[in-house]
Amino acid sequence: MQFRADTDNPALGKQRFLSTARDGPPDIDLDIENRRREEVIQYVYRCYGREHAAQVANVITYRPRLAIRDAARVLGYPQGQVDAFSRQTDFRSAPGADAVIPADVLSLAGQLHGLPRHLGIHSGGMVLTREPIGEICPTEWARMPGRSVLQWDKESTAGAGLVKIDLLGLGMLAALHDACDLVAEHHGLRYDLATIPDGDAGVYAMLRRADTVGVFQVESRAQMATLPRLKPDHFYDLVVEVALIRPGPIQGGSVHPYLRRRAGAEPAGCPHPLMENALGKTLGVPLFQEQMMQLAIDCAGFTPAEADRLRQAMGAKRSHERVARLRERLLGGMAERGIPEEVAEDVYGKIEAFSNYGFPESHAISFAYLVYASAWLKYHFPAAFTCALLANQPMGFYSPLSLVADARRHGVRVRGVDVNASAPRPTLEPYRGPTPEPPLTAGRPQPAIRLGLETVRGIGAPQAAAIAAGQPYADLEDFARRTGLPAPALEALATAGAFGCFGLTRRQALWTAGAFAGISAALIPGTTPGTEAPPLPGMSPVEETIADLWATGTSATSHPLQHLRARLERGGALSAAELPDAAPGSEVVVGGLVTHRQRPPTAGGVLFLSLEDETGLINVVCNRPVWESQRRTALDRAGLLVHGRIERDRGATNLIATRLTPLRIGL
Repeated sequence: MQFRADTDNPALGKQRFLSTARDGPPDIDLDIENRRREEVIQYVYRCYGREHAAQVANVITYRPRLAIRDAARVLGYPQGQVDAFSRQTDFRSAPGADAVIPADVLSLAGQLHGLPRHLGIHSGGMVLTREPIGEICPTEWARMPGRSVLQWDKESTAGAGLVKIDLLGLGMLAALHDACDLVAEHHGLRYDLATIPDGDAGVYAMLRRADTVGVFQVESRAQMATLPRLKPDHFYDLVVEVALIRPGPIQGGSVHPYLRRRAGAEPAGCPHPLMENALGKTLGVPLFQEQMMQLAIDCAGFTPAEADRLRQAMGAKRSHERVARLRERLLGGMAERGIPEEVAEDVYGKIEAFSNYGFPESHAISFAYLVYASAWLKYHFPAAFTCALLANQPMGFYSPLSLVADARRHGVRVRGVDVNASAPRPTLEPYRGPTPEPPLTAGRPQPAIRLGLETVRGIGAPQAAAIAAGQPYADLEDFARRTGLPAPALEALATAGAFGCFGLTRRQALWTAGAFAGISAALIPGTTPGTEAPPLPGMSPVEETIADLWATGTSATSHPLQHLRARLERGGALSAAELPDAAPGSEVVVGGLVTHRQRPPTAGGVLFLSLEDETGLINVVCNRPVWESQRRTALDRAGLLVHGRIERDRGATNLIATRLTPLRIGL
């Protein structure tokens, strides 16, 4: 990758990671393909021995939903009611005033909130010691085989001066590896992270229009809303994009000032000359942890060691309290250097906001590289990229249904599960379609995606591998005899259309599968009674889509909303593809499936909805009075009809909701 020389400030990274004034070891983080993480962990145990290596504990504390569940359970409520109570709250916030939860449950849950519940294993932290680790900290064998866990969390281990290495599993690394292998197999071109061409104008154009479903780190609603405004056209813009949409910069008020300055709507500058060294590279707006450390050094006279303690305070669990202890030191230092009080308070507010999680610049650069690599593969090889994402589920922001729908919108053909053609996981196949030439993306013909057997309800990895190993099968009887699958699995395959290779419709296959379920090898082939299905009507297109969703969670041929399009159009509803042409401020109606609901603590009670129809995605903003008056509809319904007003900001389109109505997705 090529970086602009004027954006690289080694001093910031040195103070963050390699300062000689640090009183502890450097941060060591390694991102690993998630499926190989256990392999690396066991290598560390083999290399250093379990006497000198262990994983850090994670103290799990009560959050609102878990507190409600445990309180209801211990008070003797039946499991069905426990589930109903917990559905009325979310992970972060307490139940609303309209929640139907008994007072004793609410009272006990309130007392539990914030208390430790149990110890878990930290997501990646491993500690290595010279002396036997049990002589330093109590250690226990974990329930997972071959693992040991400390009884200290990461703050306690850091306070004791122990070396902690974070071995972090990253699903996108595995997906990129698989995508590059698929490109080599089906296109004859070998790429890896080191050889993906940089500076591709088509890739940046795709990012600017927020065509980023499946792209690492920039596929969320907030990122998609930011990309058209940021208008990235070189690599460092992606570094900024990754760092910008984080709780620290959001709560510190950095997002909108940076975007306005980037667009030339307001001048870029710093409130005081002493801030130029830290903030000049980001238009006077702090985005990275290192910048907060540099501000403390330049503006408040912190030593590098004090700046590192500030960095540790910002990353601690009780970060607000720890940063608050440094308030007088920060404000006093800035006053000594002639920085006005209101500017000093603003700087302190931004430092305090970074206590809610901000990125180091080096991390943002590493993640930005994966943003570009995943975007490049999506742009040039959408079939291979989507196939790799589907093969590495669950990961990312979107469901398989959304990923498959996005691939079809990019001209990729998707084929359903077939017991004679599918592998356990999704694969690529040569294009076979109504036209002699396959669809082109970025000038390249694209193969088709074949969904895998593991996607079918009730078919696990061992059964899928056994089915694939036995291919081909002569007919459904041969399949049932040789696989020995139970009736529910055979019926799920029939519902998914996986027996179409035998010339059976889905309803015929369902009838026949029931007859062959549990067939005995002692019976003479062809003598099983009841296998001839009577004349049965075929499933309609909408019935097939619903069958696909039930059996596999996705549909290779259609999106549920396309079956409702005629009805939606009669009601005046626009599709996602039509929204960019609607005038700002105009009143419109849209319908779609809810893919995500978000109520970030920084948004003042606003509910953000992501809707999907067959043409794309729709960002919906619901202010508190709108969604709270229709709470059950807003929070529980899978499909919504949304009335609202178009809002457009420098290329980003949102729908400000005024009314929500349930949208029934059914027959």
